[in-house]
Amino acid sequence: MDSPDQSGPVRIGVLGASSIAWRRTLTALQEVPDSTVVAVASRERDKAERFAARFGCAAVHGYEELLERDDIDAVYVSVPNSLHHQWVHRLLMSDKHVLAEKPLTIRPADTAALIGLAADRGLVLRENIAFIHHGLHRRVAELVGAGRIGRLRHIDAAFCFPPLPETDVRYRADLGGGALLDAGLYPVRLAQYFLGDELTVVGAVLKEDPAAGVDVAGSAVLVAATGETVTLNFGFEHSYGAHYTLWGSTGRLSVDRAFTPPATMAPLIRIDEQDHAEEITFPAEHQFAKSAASFVEAVLRSRSTGSDPGHDDWATTALRTAELLDRISASAHRVTAGGQA
Repeated sequence: MDSPDQSGPVRIGVLGASSIAWRRTLTALQEVPDSTVVAVASRERDKAERFAARFGCAAVHGYEELLERDDIDAVYVSVPNSLHHQWVHRLLMSDKHVLAEKPLTIRPADTAALIGLAADRGLVLRENIAFIHHGLHRRVAELVGAGRIGRLRHIDAAFCFPPLPETDVRYRADLGGGALLDAGLYPVRLAQYFLGDELTVVGAVLKEDPAAGVDVAGSAVLVAATGETVTLNFGFEHSYGAHYTLWGSTGRLSVDRAFTPPATMAPLIRIDEQDHAEEITFPAEHQFAKSAASFVEAVLRSRSTGSDPGHDDWATTALRTAELLDRISASAHRVTAGGQA
């Protein structure tokens, strides 16, 4: 195998032949000119071969085999949530940069440990939360900063979708399933995007499926250090919805399809004031490709510095996300989910 190349494209391995890797991330990585997908590893040989055939790379049977390759600079991790900590740790110890599917881990202490390990070893570690890379939200922040809705008072955000197939890993408690970690992370991170990391959880409800042993829906109320409030809804027992509203002293700003807009879709920003309504169309962007490009750019920068220049800013927010999700879970009033219609 090849020795490490500090001048060529970032050579990427994939750990886990998941649906999100197939539908989104590998296609996005192929759009990044400074990266190349070298190999895909799965515990099922036929899955690895199917991925390899589609994406023009090597098929690797078993995760251990991927760790032993020396022609890989970075690894995209897309295994079940409960396995993230174990494999990200091993990859960092093998001097591989890591882009991990969200959530980075299922416990704040594990997230903190991985963040510290990456910093100690001068490696890039990122969590693949694609929506924060879409320029739509930056434009919304600019509009709010310019006073288009007055002073921001409240955020309402939701990410919900219909029930999943019974065999989906998100119904597996032993694999870190549940709606909070899968869907709730999005509105939590959105609140951080607009209000910063100093948020406090003041109330929460989680609906649990007793058969699966996981939460399938929930709501939470947060408050910022400066007094703004946040209401969040998430789950997979609803019709599809991914939206947020920023409510200000003189108007409201709303965004639909906020977290998973198709790459070809031009998102719409709506502003409602007392006697005026306005709709602003924002250009389409491929947020998964932008997330992948951001990771690859960080790896390329680290080649000349020997460390990740963006580590501290990313790490502070990532750890706070993990802490907020953990606090929602710990403080939630739990109810049994009702039957499906």
